[in-house]
Amino acid sequence: MENLLLVTIGAALVNNVVLSQFLGLCPFIGVSSKIKTAAGMGGAVIFVIALSSAVTGALYQFILVPTGLEYLQTLVFILVIACLVQFVEMFLKKMMPPLYNSLGVFLPLITTNCAVLGVSINNVTKGYDILTGVINGTFTAVGFTISIVIMAGIREKMEHNNIPEAWKGKPIVLITAGLMAMAFYGFSGLI
Repeated sequence: MENLLLVTIGAALVNNVVLSQFLGLCPFIGVSSKIKTAAGMGGAVIFVIALSSAVTGALYQFILVPTGLEYLQTLVFILVIACLVQFVEMFLKKMMPPLYNSLGVFLPLITTNCAVLGVSINNVTKGYDILTGVINGTFTAVGFTISIVIMAGIREKMEHNNIPEAWKGKPIVLITAGLMAMAFYGFSGLI
């Protein structure tokens, strides 16, 4: 139980996938302009990473390892993630059209989001069983959601600030992300 608690805190805060591993920066920067959109992207990423952690963990443990095909893990994991993202895209298009429209091109980009693939590969590399892998994946996605929602809140506030012309847009976002990364580094003392 203590190990699972360390995995959850480590995945969400200490080893935040965006702010310490620098994975998933495309949607982090591209979708973090509004809190509602950022939260929607975070929810989609939580679903995809949690489900892909379970499916890829099971495929790796029960199919790839027994057959000696571990070297195909990246290809198999990408195919699983692509299928799950298609499922999420169809669900959002049918059930939540405004969120689907606001996410735009960034929803299909979850397929190529290196954070999603990175979590699956990290689970295998660290030797996590399926349950620990799902918990690690879920809380990694929660950490992604926390960071993207915080960034969206900061960006909404920055719209009303007098920022020099050369710093507007992506430069100030990257500086803010760097400051957030330093702030999240303070969590490293928790584990």
